[in-house]
Amino acid sequence: MRGLLCWLVLLFLLQPWESQLQLAGPRCHTGPLDLVFVIDSSRSVRPFEFETMRQFLVGLLRGLNVGPNATRVGVIQYSSQVQSVFPLRAFSRREDMERAIRDLVPLAQGTMTGLAIQYAMNVAFSVAEGARPPEERVPRVAVIVTDGRPQDRVAEVAAQARARGIEIYAVGVQRADVGSLRAMASPPLDEHVFLVESFDLIQEFGLQFQSRLCGKDQCAERGHGCQHQCVNVPGTFHCTCNPGYKLAADNKSCLAIDLCAEGTHGCEHHCVNSPGSYFCRCQVGFVLQQDQRSCRAIDYCSFSNHSCQHECVSTPGGPRCHCREGHDLQPDGRSCQVRDLCNGVDHGCEFQCVSEGLSYRCLCPEGRQLQADGKSCDRCREGHVDLVLLVDGSKSVRPQNFELVKRFVNQIVDFLDVSPEGTRVGLVQFSSRVRTEFPLGRYGTAAEVKQAVLAVEYMERGTMTGLALQHMVEHSFSEAQGARPRALNVPRVGLVFTDGRSQDDISVWAARAKEEGIVMYAVGVGKAVEAELREIASEPAELHVSYAPDFGTMTHLLQNLRGSICPEEGISAGTELRSPCECESLVEFQGRTLGALESLTLNLAQLTARLEDLENQLTNQK
Repeated sequence: MRGLLCWLVLLFLLQPWESQLQLAGPRCHTGPLDLVFVIDSSRSVRPFEFETMRQFLVGLLRGLNVGPNATRVGVIQYSSQVQSVFPLRAFSRREDMERAIRDLVPLAQGTMTGLAIQYAMNVAFSVAEGARPPEERVPRVAVIVTDGRPQDRVAEVAAQARARGIEIYAVGVQRADVGSLRAMASPPLDEHVFLVESFDLIQEFGLQFQSRLCGKDQCAERGHGCQHQCVNVPGTFHCTCNPGYKLAADNKSCLAIDLCAEGTHGCEHHCVNSPGSYFCRCQVGFVLQQDQRSCRAIDYCSFSNHSCQHECVSTPGGPRCHCREGHDLQPDGRSCQVRDLCNGVDHGCEFQCVSEGLSYRCLCPEGRQLQADGKSCDRCREGHVDLVLLVDGSKSVRPQNFELVKRFVNQIVDFLDVSPEGTRVGLVQFSSRVRTEFPLGRYGTAAEVKQAVLAVEYMERGTMTGLALQHMVEHSFSEAQGARPRALNVPRVGLVFTDGRSQDDISVWAARAKEEGIVMYAVGVGKAVEAELREIASEPAELHVSYAPDFGTMTHLLQNLRGSICPEEGISAGTELRSPCECESLVEFQGRTLGALESLTLNLAQLTARLEDLENQLTNQK
């Protein structure tokens, strides 16, 4: 049995190339044998090395006495998984086996050698797969060829396989781990463990066995001088070269064959040499055609995974998103945003500039009319308000940006007439909870308010905007907190400042605030959600919603807010307070109401004209 198996090892190690498959003299014959090759096809096995291993298998088949009653051969390959190339029962003809081996495609993943041994033990050597029953006492031999360290345990499963009567040969190449080879192989180890420096040298390692197993070894007894391989023939020997090389004039040394340099490869882009062959490679951004020579540009946009909001443009480096005219590509490289012409031109709007595609227009705050120049607004009567600021102190704001927020609040205070009889200011900070920093009635001057703002400490944590709105409605505008009685008709204004999505529901208390007569403004920065800002703000949203892409650009919002917080009516210092039930008050209220209706009618007419203009533009585009 030992002589039989050593003969198999000789064939596997000594005959790698198809041109060198026949031994000198008659072929060594064996008795019945079930032989399974366990081939490592992990990513560490390079393509030309795998090709060498493939040639070894083909060469071995040509030296075996293959047949149903002689040697049955099975082949499995493994990496991170195990694949049966063909089982023991599959073929009885050598030609069919060679064809299957030639079609073998490496798996190119990990190195799960233990998993492969377990598969060979439980599946490949089963009667169902073609192994002869144990009672026939046909030897079962596994030849494991690997070039690396296993990524799983092999000792225990190899011991189980040996206990079931499977004789294991472990052949290691290059980077193979000797300890793992010894753990897998059957005893005696010096006859079952083989380690060589490269795939190309496997046959050189096997020369020492030839004369002992299959007759006189002319290559071993004589100084052949072959650079690559020495091949025995009856009574003499000759030299051959590894794939990709040709024999030199001295019939001993070998010269590398540069098939690409011969100029007959036909590759459209690049020709790459490989041992004994070549292959074509395309430039970046191109894919090889079915003829394996010509190249076609890759249409990355056709993959339908580019996620471009507007248009996808295929480039050699991959898909690139492009926005339609009047839009700018966002930092994510996919979404598009209408170009904000207001930030790119000197629009001259006194109150607010609104971008509209390729143009822009100016707006005035509620209660004020746009003048004939299309930029300035008529002056509103000076009034006073009760203003409560809700400031987002969540973790996403960050300490340095929170300081910018406080500076922004103080810039708002700068254009207010802060006094007990004029404008009163309160500040509420919210995160996962709500905290009143100072109520409406606490400070009577702008300087006091600004000093209190600077002293506010950053809370961090979550973003409970809905809870903050509830606190404002139920507490901040109460008379106990300093709000003036409703009978005095002092406008109540709430300004919410946030940089992100709320972690609770805002709809109920946003609606409740407006029902309570509070004029709501929403200021968003960075990742603030537009839909939430609009839900918080009073109508029309374009007059009550402001947005800045980052904290460093918030200052341009001051121009919008400066006029917005000017109320339609207020109580100036020294104004006599009258009962709302007096006749003069009712007449005055009626006058204000009629004026407001006229203003709304004018706004509606302007909006209708604008909609007609947009409809005409859409018709022209069609």
